[in-house]
Amino acid sequence: MNFQLTEEHLAVREAARDFAQQICKPGVIERDTHMTYPTEQIRQMAEMGFLGMTVSPEYGGSGLDYISYVLALEEISKVDNSCSVIMSVNNSLVCSGLEAYGTEEQKQQYLTKLATGEWIGSFCLSEPEAGSDATHQRTTAVDQGDHYLLNGTKNWITSGGTSRIHLVIAQSNPEAGHHGINAFIVDTEWEGVEIGAKEDKLGIRSSDTHTIMYNNVKVPKENRIGADGFGFKFAMKILSGGRIGIAAQALGITGGAYELAVAYSQEREAFGKPIAHHQAIAFKLADMATDIEAARMLVYRAAWLKQSGGNYDQAGAMAKLFASAAAMKHTVEAVQVHGGYGYVKEYHVERLMRDAKITQIYEGTSEVQKIVISRGVLKGGLYVE
Repeated sequence: MNFQLTEEHLAVREAARDFAQQICKPGVIERDTHMTYPTEQIRQMAEMGFLGMTVSPEYGGSGLDYISYVLALEEISKVDNSCSVIMSVNNSLVCSGLEAYGTEEQKQQYLTKLATGEWIGSFCLSEPEAGSDATHQRTTAVDQGDHYLLNGTKNWITSGGTSRIHLVIAQSNPEAGHHGINAFIVDTEWEGVEIGAKEDKLGIRSSDTHTIMYNNVKVPKENRIGADGFGFKFAMKILSGGRIGIAAQALGITGGAYELAVAYSQEREAFGKPIAHHQAIAFKLADMATDIEAARMLVYRAAWLKQSGGNYDQAGAMAKLFASAAAMKHTVEAVQVHGGYGYVKEYHVERLMRDAKITQIYEGTSEVQKIVISRGVLKGGLYVE
């Protein structure tokens, strides 16, 4: 693996950094406080090509590699994680899934609009009683001949109130267990799709998270993704790649908190010198810098494995596990470095601390990542690629 970024990588990172600072940062505190959806930021994100970064230009995407994607996600996550989670879901879960497993007709009808940001997509797997254990889907899709009849409830759905397209995982054959699960493309304008109230969350507050109800929704047969019974395998494959995106988000959160802590500690003086020159603070910064570099190597390596066609399941789980733990640990430390100022919204670090927690939960909790990693260990020890 070559750790040297290309000129294209550097250009993407710089563009994303500028976008985060100039477009996302203004008003980010107010959007977080009032749970205001970042409409203008997402519109401009689409114009920049950030909503379909790895999708082929044939379908309206930017045609970039996965390293470029995680670099952009990292920079935006330093500033506004509501924007970055919308970007992550649309790229990692929705566009990636359709491009990899959709039919040509599905790609032309849906992927072209999702990759350009004309439409936003949601990934609908979690249910009130099926979170980490996704095998027990209670949402049903009953075969009616020329269509499926979809009924059930999904919750914790990112972009649930603004997305036009849902990728819905549902049970079609309960007797077959998880082998009877299917994945469907559902248009939110169809009759029977009901959007629940927006969740009032600890962090990523300006992204919209909703419960979705499907009441006798008629889904055409041509909107099933893959062969009959492919749905659970589809969901697991897509989530495995999506974890790399969340790991990049966690890396960005840690990096954003670190940069704020370094800047503040060099300006704030105590006992006659900047607090950065007191060992108590300097050692915190050293720990942050070390964990950021370790997380970055895990994230970039997982992205490189995915891009090169390698087995990235264990690498992605390791990246998410470590990067999310670092984000939680060091955003707390960044607040501590700021002292009383860290406890108020104006200095941004309290928001990053709140945003960090979700990276240990969504797209597979930290405990689930340990299951994935341990299974890999028991199959063959630590991987060597």
